[in-house]
Amino acid sequence: MSSPSFEHVRKVRMLYKTVLRLHRGFPEPAMKKLGDDYARDEFKRHATADPTQTRIFMDEWTKYAMDLSKQLGIKGPKTSKPVGSQMSPNQIDSLSVEQIAQLYELYQETIKPKVASESS
Repeated sequence: MSSPSFEHVRKVRMLYKTVLRLHRGFPEPAMKKLGDDYARDEFKRHATADPTQTRIFMDEWTKYAMDLSKQLGIKGPKTSKPVGSQMSPNQIDSLSVEQIAQLYELYQETIKPKVASESS
């Protein structure tokens, strides 16, 4: 397997940094941490993916970054609307068992009661 080109590495790094920068706009620090941790784990997990998976990965994270930038707006979050979007039944059906497990873990993290130190 050949090593990724410098240009590819640059694009991946730029997308990753963009996602982290967008997470700074989340209304709650806990959301930022959850988003940052998830993005870091996903980017690490796909570091050695094959070209087809890499293309899909980059496309999906680019869509995520674009959607999030629209939701957060230029001057910060549009608090009248929740951040995120619903998954269609087709999107859910296309997930692997591992992805469904990850989605469930994310869901569990979002419904955990807030720790006192996070609210101060």
